[in-house]
Amino acid sequence: MNSYLVVGGSSGIGYEVVKQMASTGNKVYVISRDPDKVEDSENIKKISYDVTNSDEKFPSIEDSLKGLVYCPGTINLKPVKSLKQKDFTDDFNVNALGAVRTIQNYLPNLSKEKNSSIVMFSTVAVQTGMAYHASVSMAKGAVEGLTKSLAAELAPKIRVNAIAPSITDTPLAGRLLSTDEKRSVSAKRHPLNKIGNPEEIANAVKFLLSDESSWITGQILKIDGGISSIKML
Repeated sequence: MNSYLVVGGSSGIGYEVVKQMASTGNKVYVISRDPDKVEDSENIKKISYDVTNSDEKFPSIEDSLKGLVYCPGTINLKPVKSLKQKDFTDDFNVNALGAVRTIQNYLPNLSKEKNSSIVMFSTVAVQTGMAYHASVSMAKGAVEGLTKSLAAELAPKIRVNAIAPSITDTPLAGRLLSTDEKRSVSAKRHPLNKIGNPEEIANAVKFLLSDESSWITGQILKIDGGISSIKML
């Protein structure tokens, strides 16, 4: 049995990752501000903690960790003229600094394994410029830089990759997909004419955590329905 840590594993993509990893017999630690949303299971260990609170000590985990997944994110879409400095600092704290603090704290656990893996999340809007994404794109751009830097620093023992999805049907994106019309418009923006779902993203996370991806590190995996690389005529 391998042990994994999923931060932000109580909803959306994180919750799906937890379910998939636990269903195959792994022990999964879930750190979340509201871990009680996760169904009880003998393979799931729930921990209540806010990774953005730099004044509070991280909970201790004794096990070695085969993998760490950092899922917290924001969708703060506003015209740049409407963004306040607090918007930028809040987004950066959740997306980038929270990931840094988590990795720093649990690096000893990851180092106990012969081959371990870290997976973080970016967004399609980093490498494909999108209006009203200034704050979140800046924060997730830092995540992409962190991914590549840590992949170099921690090789060959720990692999580090990130996934850059387009809009996915999760509670975080609920406001953007709140009506049938919004869902239809969003789907049509993508060459595959659909919205992503948490299971599809979690499948990719599971692959990046596994030894099947043992020759992959420092990569930003785009799972975005083709929107970042295909222009339909």
